[in-house]
Amino acid sequence: MFRSVIASRSLQKSLFSVSKRPLSAVAPLCASQSQCQSRKSSHSPLGNPLASQRKKVTINTLRAMHRKDEPITMITAYDFPSAHVADHAGMDIVLVGDSLAMVALGMEDTSEVVLEEMILHCRSVARATKAAFTVGDLPMGSYEIAPEQALESAIKVVKEGRVQAVKLEGGVEYAPTIEKITRAGIPVLGHVGLTPQRQHSIGGFRVQGKTTLGALKLLEDALAVQAAGCFAVVIEAVPAEVAALVTKKLQIPTIGIGAGNGCSGQVLVQADMLGNFPPGRFLPKFVKQYGNVWAESMKAIEAYKSEVKSRQYPAPAHTYPMPPEEFTEFERLIESKREN
Repeated sequence: MFRSVIASRSLQKSLFSVSKRPLSAVAPLCASQSQCQSRKSSHSPLGNPLASQRKKVTINTLRAMHRKDEPITMITAYDFPSAHVADHAGMDIVLVGDSLAMVALGMEDTSEVVLEEMILHCRSVARATKAAFTVGDLPMGSYEIAPEQALESAIKVVKEGRVQAVKLEGGVEYAPTIEKITRAGIPVLGHVGLTPQRQHSIGGFRVQGKTTLGALKLLEDALAVQAAGCFAVVIEAVPAEVAALVTKKLQIPTIGIGAGNGCSGQVLVQADMLGNFPPGRFLPKFVKQYGNVWAESMKAIEAYKSEVKSRQYPAPAHTYPMPPEEFTEFERLIESKREN
């Protein structure tokens, strides 16, 4: 044991003496100083500027689009990468929806997600949305008790989540709550029709407004949230002709999801429209799948696994070189100490 300690110290001394050679004799790490400065860690930042710089979308932007009858595009995002691509794709609004409970956190439904989790995801999304108008959902349990509770939650989402507006579900019964929030200077996006947070009280995920009374109730709710100060309202799972007529009766934009193309704009859950889920998963009728991210991801990950198992990866192109003379000297020192 004593001999091994002596050998170890001798090796350290030899290696230390090598390191004291003149700097000119040591191979440079970079070809130039500027090259050294531009290098990143193994996980470089994703936050590159937009390919084509566009102005930040604001409430006034959305109102102008509505006046010109220009459709408003909205999509959900739950983290930096999903928000980053949505912003680069030119989305007008990015919604941090409580649907993240299922598609990002693996929960059974939206009722499980809590305010603190929503704020964390809002903050992540907001770091990426340099141009899109960003909205954060108020989850179940964060606004129903009283308008004061709702305002407190909305302030936290905007202040800590760094979004520009909040969304909440409900019609006439939540008009005082919406008014409380908007009077404090926080924009509110309403949500009527199918309200997923109340699925148990409405008999599940069912189409709303299919009867005369149901359609009248939908219009009443939409007018109430407009009067309370909402800058726009989501209309979910409603017959297209009903949603189109309600849109005409309002002075604010409507954002449809399963409500036909007569609305002022459309929103989809990003994971749904990208196809980022395994085969066999149920999709609502209104979802159009524009991609198949699951299949592409499986293909890439399976190829990676195969190449690691066969030692094809990493190839020389993916490794860092060392000057041959440096390695020869390193090898010689190790071998010489082993002999001793």
